Amino acid sequence: MGAGHAHPLHLDRDSRVHRLSPEVKIAAVLLFTIVVVVTPREEFAAFAGYTLLIALVALLARVPAGWLLKRSTIELPFVLLAVVLPFAGHGERIDWLGMSLSVDGLYGAWNIVAKGTLGVLASLLLAATTTMRDLILGLDRLRCPTVITQIMTFMLRYVDVLIDDARRMRIARLSRGYDPRFLWQVKAFAVGVGALFLRSYERGERVYLAMLSRGYTGRMPHIENEPAPAREWALSSALPVAAAGIAVAAAVLA
Repeated sequence: MGAGHAHPLHLDRDSRVHRLSPEVKIAAVLLFTIVVVVTPREEFAAFAGYTLLIALVALLARVPAGWLLKRSTIELPFVLLAVVLPFAGHGERIDWLGMSLSVDGLYGAWNIVAKGTLGVLASLLLAATTTMRDLILGLDRLRCPTVITQIMTFMLRYVDVLIDDARRMRIARLSRGYDPRFLWQVKAFAVGVGALFLRSYERGERVYLAMLSRGYTGRMPHIENEPAPAREWALSSALPVAAAGIAVAAAVLA
């Protein structure tokens, strides 16, 4: 599955979290995210507890806080949406610094920011501690539909080829006087995108025919490997179990 490929979010560290099997990390992050999503938005203490859990995992995985915060800016568009909700919401309103804010909108904004941020941080930790190849392998071990893992495998294998094609086409345009600063030259960019799509489609057809000629029947060869030991499942379950405990405790004490 292209062992030489790596994604830019992976941090090569020597930690216990890095050494865990990919399927146990995927399952732990998924269950943790489910617990976060189903937590009522009014349980502020529970979200503080979830944040401490994320910080503890980041510490164990030796992932710097600055690295996480910098890459978590991917959620900024959703944060901007959340900022609008207190002004556009209906129902009971409160006055703050001369502004009339909707109480329900404030809760909605908090819900988006809190749950979105925790989900993004958990996903970043998973990406930082697991290579792309291992992520695909973990999904396969978790019985993810074969068609999805195959698409991801080919994407991993050929994304570098597509990027290199796009780079060469850009250099060719620049050598012919193309200047992306001028709006009327956007046609050249659009033509390049279309040509890249056609190249990719034709390459995919050729690869598929080559695979058929070599006995491909719709399934990739199964990789024989040892399943994750029970101790790794027990270790990784600490995150979702602790999150569930925090949620229950917050609901009882509320």
